[in-house]
Amino acid sequence: MFVCIFVINKNLMKHKISLIIALVFSVCSASAENQSARQLFNRILGDKSNHFILEEIKNESAGDTNYKSDSFEIENSADMRIIIRGNSANSMAVALNHYLRYYCRTSVSWYADDNIILPETLPQIEERIKINSKCKNRFFLNYCTFGYTMPWWQWRDWERLIDWMALNGINLPLAITGQESVWYRVWRKLGLSDETIRGYFTGPAHLPWHRMLNMDYWQGPLPHSWLDGQEILQKEIVKRERELNMTPVLPAFAGHVPYELKQLYPQAKISKLSQWGGFDTIYRSSFLDPMDPLFKKIQKEFLEEQTKLYGTDHIYGIDPFNEIVPPSWEPEYLARVSKTIFETLSQVDPQATWLQMSWLYYYQRKDWTNPRIEAFVKAVPQDKMLLLDYFCERSEVWKLTNKYFGQPYLWCYLGNFGGNTMLAGNIMDVGERIENTMKNGGSNFWGLGSTLEGFDCNPHMYEYVFDKAWDFCISDEKWMQAWADRRAGIQDDNMRQAWKILYDSVYNTTSKTGHCNMVNARPNMEKQERYAKSGISYNNEVLLHVWELMLSANLKSRKQTDVYLFDITNIGRQVLGNYFDNLWDKYKLAYKLRDEAKMNYLAERMMGVMDDTDRMLASNSSFLLGKWISDARKMGKDYTEEDYFEKNARNILTSWGDKGQQLNDYANRSWSGLISSFYARRWQMFFDEANLAIKEKRDFDNEKYKSRAIDFEGYWWSERRGNFTSVPEGNSVVIAKELLEKYKKEILHY
Repeated sequence: MFVCIFVINKNLMKHKISLIIALVFSVCSASAENQSARQLFNRILGDKSNHFILEEIKNESAGDTNYKSDSFEIENSADMRIIIRGNSANSMAVALNHYLRYYCRTSVSWYADDNIILPETLPQIEERIKINSKCKNRFFLNYCTFGYTMPWWQWRDWERLIDWMALNGINLPLAITGQESVWYRVWRKLGLSDETIRGYFTGPAHLPWHRMLNMDYWQGPLPHSWLDGQEILQKEIVKRERELNMTPVLPAFAGHVPYELKQLYPQAKISKLSQWGGFDTIYRSSFLDPMDPLFKKIQKEFLEEQTKLYGTDHIYGIDPFNEIVPPSWEPEYLARVSKTIFETLSQVDPQATWLQMSWLYYYQRKDWTNPRIEAFVKAVPQDKMLLLDYFCERSEVWKLTNKYFGQPYLWCYLGNFGGNTMLAGNIMDVGERIENTMKNGGSNFWGLGSTLEGFDCNPHMYEYVFDKAWDFCISDEKWMQAWADRRAGIQDDNMRQAWKILYDSVYNTTSKTGHCNMVNARPNMEKQERYAKSGISYNNEVLLHVWELMLSANLKSRKQTDVYLFDITNIGRQVLGNYFDNLWDKYKLAYKLRDEAKMNYLAERMMGVMDDTDRMLASNSSFLLGKWISDARKMGKDYTEEDYFEKNARNILTSWGDKGQQLNDYANRSWSGLISSFYARRWQMFFDEANLAIKEKRDFDNEKYKSRAIDFEGYWWSERRGNFTSVPEGNSVVIAKELLEKYKKEILHY
């Protein structure tokens, strides 16, 4: 709060006094309104924040009578500072990001550990800039992101991410942290014991699938320290998001209940849902029929408790039946379910809007036919259900459903499954699809979003998508050049050429579940495992050239940026991974020919590639298993809890569930420590079994090897403890250049 102090000469005329008072209070009011933006500028710019003047402007009509567009302006001031004008703190943040990108060549990543490097002298702009938004809603996050990337985040991590979201114009973030604290209160009110409730919750990294009605009990009970810590964190998250003009999407009751509630309410219509993900039947979730009177009571209790803790912005995420079979497929039943759910919601909050992901309409398309979808979505009042078209780079459901039968929807880019570290993204196609949707998607197209499962190795795809929400009028070629400049921190021809090649030749395919190089896969002599989807659509020599160009960039004029170091490590990881896949193909051929000498040579080369890849990844904080485990252990209040969180953290990256789990390796990723202690160990076991088969003149026993591998996997996450570095080791550039020279001839020769 600002206190305005002024002295008025008593001889001034009354009307002058009134004018001065009005003027001063107007200035004070404007300053107060912009404090959220100013604080963001301070966090991003440090001492250089005072180089910017912040002014608030009114929204302007965007030609759509339903809303006025967000907008911003940038121009030079008379005293050589930069004036940023915006209709909100969010728009001012986008303006700052535009200035940083195109005038300072500065990148602000979503990771708190990445530095922000500014030029010594902030540049002036050529002429006044004025930009409007093209859509009112910009959604971000996915239930899964809270398990694959953010379960161990502290406020420092969230603070940077929220700033990144504001800089990229996001105003509709999913905000589901801390909901177990609310549910704990509700279930206690309804009579369940502490032990029952915490045992019903899953381990932290698996909570997204508990929240989506997929599974219960796995790696419970959840410690009280987790509940308390996440409640505090959520309060900080939603407070900051609201300060930056975002509308946090909080959860509401979708029918998911502890089955033990049946003992207290024997008349309640509670049923077990279908098994999910290969988990044992004991982990099945339970569903309370929305038509049961208890449903309304629970909805009211939950929303009132949540609002006390976190407030409300009247938009709620509700996702019944995601990847599971509902009690009935009859359209009339589905309509009754959605109608009743919304009624229980609106009776508590008359301003409520229901937001639902429509992943199931793509993933379970055979079951979710158009009559069923139409019945479900149209049973909710018009414009009171907002649908996320979840995986539009692969399949645009709005095209298959007559534009969701008139209900509003957001076009969303998914881009990553499980946090897999593969270069992926069909950037040209994504741009064309977005433009087409904006032109032909109908008046119920309400915005853009990203529903990534994990923060992966393709950050440019997400910034690219959110830029499409504004009328920047920048060609893809210019956009990629600017991206290359800010990754390097300067304009460099080698960096620009490298990113042009990536745009033209590499980023032309969508992500897949289990997307990886074979390094990360459990080897199988007969067929690839379910979540081991390897293969590339480009020649590895092309990517090798990209790596060489990046390492040839002349960055001496400015300090190397962390994002540049990320890029050279990430590209090198992919180059070596692709080469490993080539060696694997040769190894299988050598085994088929019973060429033991060639097999041993190739096995040695493959183990060497894994060792080198692990060493290179150890030089960057974004690729460290040790950091993931260290962050998890920090959640514990004592050694027992530290071990509990580490076990959960290890599990989701590997087996995902119990030993031999169907989702095994779904969340595979190329991280230092994970390669050396887990993937390389599996491969060595495989090579040993193959050599034994040759010596004993028999076929490779794949089932025997698989059984041994599964035992090892279970041991690795459930019993084994090891020390892994949680801070970078070595110089990324030096190591990358060394490995480039070591493997260049081999890759070109191949």
